[in-house]
Amino acid sequence: MTRLLSIFLVPALPLFAGAQPTFHADVEPLLQKHCQQCHRPGESAPMSLLSYDEVRPWARAIQEAVALDRMPPWFADPRYGEWSNAHVLAPTEKQMILDWVESGAARGDPAKRLEPRAFVDGWNIGKPDLVLEMPEAFRVPEEGTIDYQYVVIPTGLAEDKWVTAAEVRPDNREVVHHVIAYMRPKDSVWLEDAVPGKIFVPDARKKKDREEERNEYRELLAGFAPGMQPFEWSDGNYAKMLPVGADIVLQMHYTASGEEAFDQTRVGFRFLDKPPAKRVVTMSASNGKFVIPPGADRHPVEAKWVLNRDVELVSVLPHMHLRGKDFRYDLRYPDGRSEVLLSVPKYDFEWQYVYYLRDPKVLPAGTAIDCLAHFDNSPNNPDNPDPSVEVRWGDQSWEEMMIGFFDIAVDAGADLGPYLTQAKRDSARVE
Repeated sequence: MTRLLSIFLVPALPLFAGAQPTFHADVEPLLQKHCQQCHRPGESAPMSLLSYDEVRPWARAIQEAVALDRMPPWFADPRYGEWSNAHVLAPTEKQMILDWVESGAARGDPAKRLEPRAFVDGWNIGKPDLVLEMPEAFRVPEEGTIDYQYVVIPTGLAEDKWVTAAEVRPDNREVVHHVIAYMRPKDSVWLEDAVPGKIFVPDARKKKDREEERNEYRELLAGFAPGMQPFEWSDGNYAKMLPVGADIVLQMHYTASGEEAFDQTRVGFRFLDKPPAKRVVTMSASNGKFVIPPGADRHPVEAKWVLNRDVELVSVLPHMHLRGKDFRYDLRYPDGRSEVLLSVPKYDFEWQYVYYLRDPKVLPAGTAIDCLAHFDNSPNNPDNPDPSVEVRWGDQSWEEMMIGFFDIAVDAGADLGPYLTQAKRDSARVE
């Protein structure tokens, strides 16, 4: 519940029926369930909502945000897909909050106050089994464009581990735009010149000359971005692999804030006690060849991936930057059927959501995962850095990306090679 409007234009609401709702009896359970994960000290939300005294000054703002469906934040079109992590209030829950505010936002009987929700200090995934931290802090300058920084951190693992939850925790969120934690397998040629523990910028000229490096698979284990929640598979049947001898590579995107700052990010992992039934693998359909014209208000960009083997689809993550307008995933089956998997009609760069399917979807070999995005490079886009320029792919937020990440699940002991190659049939990217 982070974006609260400053002008309260709340429509007329029905008055509460029956007994007057109170904070402790009626609203506090809803805040614990839907809001406190982010609205507590040290997390991304701008205010804490752990107690009545903290909540009461924000009552009217909460009423507006709930009435306008701004909070809890959720961007999937309800007509498509069912998602296990849907941040949606049930109609009765929504009305309860609205009625509570409208009736005076009473505290109620203190005896009905709930026990505080238990959080592990500093972590949303619970107590990690392994925590890795940047060995040295990075100095973020006052101003200027900062190249992506990388740091290789050895895990020191003596055996393969199965990751059931992973979370990136920046030390200074004011200057950390995003972080990706990759798994680099033993004997990898990727970043082979890196000194473990030392922050550096890779030599782009060398990278272009290494075909072997470009073709090497590296698993995305965790990430941090605006609005992104930790990666977690809670039932024990799905996990990502962190093999013996592997390193963690942190890709750090820093943004100057006008003052010199420092950051020392860490990443935590929880492990399963035994191998899962399925290994989760992150893949993507992307298009890096687009050109968005100046002033275009709905420029389309498409990408696709055609599966080479039968898989289970477990989650998706659309990614664009500040000009992103909407994003859609379509499934096109080998027998000619098609369906909309996910539609995000109002993409918001501030909320990088992973959408977890309530029930994993079995996709046969030859299924195409089609992604369609639209970009708003017009003056009507309030987040547009410059509507007068032509926009292409780039790392910085004033440039653009078009990536349809998706997680597949395969047998835990399967050879990944065949899954990482597109089917030859109809496999070309659409531009």
